[in-house]
Amino acid sequence: MIQQPALVNLAISSGEPAGVGPEISIAAALAFLQEQPASAITVLGDPDIFSLVDIPKEFSTRLIVESIPLAAPVLAGQLNPANAQYVLNILDTAVKGCLDGRFDAMVTAPIQKSVINEGASSSNALFTGHTEYLAKLCHQEHVVMMLCAILPAGFLGLQKSRDLRVALATTHLPLSAVPEALNYQHILETIQIVDRDLRTKFGIAKPVIRVAGLNPHAGESGYLGREEIDVIAPAIEAAKNLGIQVSGPYPGDTMFDAKALDHVDAFIAMYHDQGLAPFKFVSFGGGVNVTLGLPIIRTSVDHGTALDIAGKGLADSGSMLEALRLAYQLAVNNKNVKNLKI
Repeated sequence: MIQQPALVNLAISSGEPAGVGPEISIAAALAFLQEQPASAITVLGDPDIFSLVDIPKEFSTRLIVESIPLAAPVLAGQLNPANAQYVLNILDTAVKGCLDGRFDAMVTAPIQKSVINEGASSSNALFTGHTEYLAKLCHQEHVVMMLCAILPAGFLGLQKSRDLRVALATTHLPLSAVPEALNYQHILETIQIVDRDLRTKFGIAKPVIRVAGLNPHAGESGYLGREEIDVIAPAIEAAKNLGIQVSGPYPGDTMFDAKALDHVDAFIAMYHDQGLAPFKFVSFGGGVNVTLGLPIIRTSVDHGTALDIAGKGLADSGSMLEALRLAYQLAVNNKNVKNLKI
């Protein structure tokens, strides 16, 4: 008798209700369920924002809309701070479901940071993004943002398709604050988190990691800055001594070498745009955001709320579909690792 694969339960937080989140959540969920029968999806949000979508009967048992009520009616493309807490309530529910084991992974649609800071009441702290908020909910001091994409064969001269993964040592910080945030312990922990999650969640037995420098030309032997000498290189050496296959620091403008994709599993950039500018240039809008270092699996689209096209039927659900595919694969990998430990 052939054993059927275990059902993987995914949750989608539908994001800013006035943006494209609700429509891409349903569109991608239906596409994913059609290609992956061993899965079920719970979309979190107010049923009213999904009322124009007909869910085929064949998916009615595997695609569930779990009601979380809006605070105020929604007009597509028009932000309303009254619904800021609603967005956080969705995230809180998804995280709790993952921590409790109800969901195997969560996928997040885009949110609008400005409206959350204007209208949310759950915290007086500045909301800087999904990554930081999820870290707080999961009581993790250090998490890592990583973007993933599949580069097709033929692009950049690639003989076959390759995975591009770019992790960030710092995330949503002003550029002036980055040097102070980069200390030896932080960089070492970032390398360790990337290595551990590549092994346990991505199923890569011996990950190979490249680390960028901070300054132009990686500091050019200290003439353009000493962060590489004083902080980054010592952290890399310490990681090597722990058995991690890591190298650097590389100049930011040459680290992303297409030939390196044959053997490098992840690149670590020192700050947001150093890593995400080249990533988004080559990922064709199909990138997926993954939060490493959490006790749960979280993936996300790599785009914003797109308020200008919300509700017009123009939104591309491709990134959300890729986020669901990756969340599913990470959840399967995670189940396999846990089974091996039993």
